[in-house]
Amino acid sequence: MDLDVFVTAHRTEWDRLEHLLHRGRRLTGTEADELVALYQRTATHLSLIQSSAPDPMLTARLTQLVARARSTVTGTRRATWRDATRFLTAGFPAAVYRSRHWWIPTAVLSTLLAALMGWWIGTHPEVQAAIAAPEDLRRMTSPGGEYETYYSSHPAASFAAQVWTNNAQAAAMCLVLGAFLCLPVIWILFVNVLNLAVGIGLMSSAGRLDTFLGLVLPHGLLELTAVFVAAGTGLRLGWTVIDPGPRTRRSALAQQGRAAIGMAIGLALVLFVSGVIEGFVTPSGLPTWARIAIGIAAELAFLAYVYILGGRAARAGEAGDLDAIERSAELPAAA
Repeated sequence: MDLDVFVTAHRTEWDRLEHLLHRGRRLTGTEADELVALYQRTATHLSLIQSSAPDPMLTARLTQLVARARSTVTGTRRATWRDATRFLTAGFPAAVYRSRHWWIPTAVLSTLLAALMGWWIGTHPEVQAAIAAPEDLRRMTSPGGEYETYYSSHPAASFAAQVWTNNAQAAAMCLVLGAFLCLPVIWILFVNVLNLAVGIGLMSSAGRLDTFLGLVLPHGLLELTAVFVAAGTGLRLGWTVIDPGPRTRRSALAQQGRAAIGMAIGLALVLFVSGVIEGFVTPSGLPTWARIAIGIAAELAFLAYVYILGGRAARAGEAGDLDAIERSAELPAAA
């Protein structure tokens, strides 16, 4: 495309659009129709220039012009309770459901790795010696030791808030840092798996694995699922950078990034529930079977939420992204 010829042919339309946007009074019906038509044509021009003959100064001008026109055409929209309800009943569960091919393998592989590493630690005294001194290990794993008192060492409310904050931060880091070619997500996931494996290994070597699982499972099922969803989504975001598919890398990353931000909000709510269970149920005097049953019920409720509500919304076209009118207009990129 000859950029000079293109600019000469369409400069008048851009100038007219800018003039309409600067009008100090309300537009007439005819002027409003003209503004909408010029906005659509200018958005098309911007897409063509970006894909065929990118020019920084011209692209910057048209981007600003299209953004202002779009704001004028669509108006300012405020979030409502209806938006929050739609997010919780359709957007978030659909996003989790659509990313299941990433977080389910992540969950399976991480669980297997934690079990394998836990077995290795539990059956190799030299590995345990490298983790801590024998007296420290006994202090951690003995009845009434640190693994047991950890969940009751602080008031339940403050402990739940602390746990929720830490887990929400870890999930958000997985989602945000996924764009860096997946590597930070893999590291965060490995650290979580390693911590779990150390607990499994040390408590099993002391013959108290049942006690450890009785403490971890009530909150850990839902908590780890949320972490796996965050990690899987982060890996998906990172892979989008590597292989955006038929879309431009910018467009693909923007779509996945918007969904990831919504996912962070939804997972914060899931981790809040997990934190409440960890703060109030795990250290409670309930029988072990009752505490584990509460954890299983919470996990099954979340999976039903994702597969029933999320599956239904995903099949209806919901992707956890913004509505079309709230997204920038896109045209297919030139080959």
